[in-house]
Amino acid sequence: MKRGESPFFIGYLPAPKRLAGFLMVCILSLLAGFLGAGLVTGAAQDDPGDGDFRFDLGRQAVTGRVELKPYPLIRVTAGNEHIAAGRTLMLTGQGKRGVLERATALDGRLATVSGVLLRRGDLDMLQVAGGADGLAAAEGAAPPVDIRQPLGRWRIAGEICDGKCLAGAMRPGRGIAHRACANLCLIGGVPPVFVSAAPVAGHSFFLVAGPDGGPMPDALLAHVGAYVLLEGEIELAGDLPVLRVDPATLELAP
Repeated sequence: MKRGESPFFIGYLPAPKRLAGFLMVCILSLLAGFLGAGLVTGAAQDDPGDGDFRFDLGRQAVTGRVELKPYPLIRVTAGNEHIAAGRTLMLTGQGKRGVLERATALDGRLATVSGVLLRRGDLDMLQVAGGADGLAAAEGAAPPVDIRQPLGRWRIAGEICDGKCLAGAMRPGRGIAHRACANLCLIGGVPPVFVSAAPVAGHSFFLVAGPDGGPMPDALLAHVGAYVLLEGEIELAGDLPVLRVDPATLELAP
């Protein structure tokens, strides 16, 4: 290269000094730009919340009465330091599966359940351990179940999610981007949960049931993860709020 000529890059030769400095400035600028864009994008996302598998609490074991409607539940009669007696827990299996098959023979009976607790705020769910120790009949008669307390009919806005991912198995575990995962969980028998945009009757999370008190209608799977308006009867199963959804009232929220 003659004096006064512009530097020229050749791939198999060392970069000219004048050009090397320019390239270094470009590289550092791009790295700083990508880092800044990542920080801004992350800061703009919704807080995924504090939901999580509570492995730090160790394996939890409680005893109580098993119910199957709308999904397997246990009304805790003998709890521990992390799960109080009187609590009603939703039950789920490992992976994207519920525990209906395992719990069917125990409907209305006293049972001992053990596994890992998932917790987000006042939403609790127990992932039942595999094997006989995870879910087994207990000695003694099951206590009578109190009549579910009706809290009236409500029209509310929010989102249908699968309870396991929402409680902490996935973060954030909600929204349209999570719909496919949520539907696989729900089809597998994981209890669905409605997340209200604002507290209703003192609650923000509701176990979703059909209008007859059974499982959630399959027609609602198409609306999982979307912001919707719907109506339904709310009742308390112990301390667990249950929303009996009227599918005919569901519409996309503005």
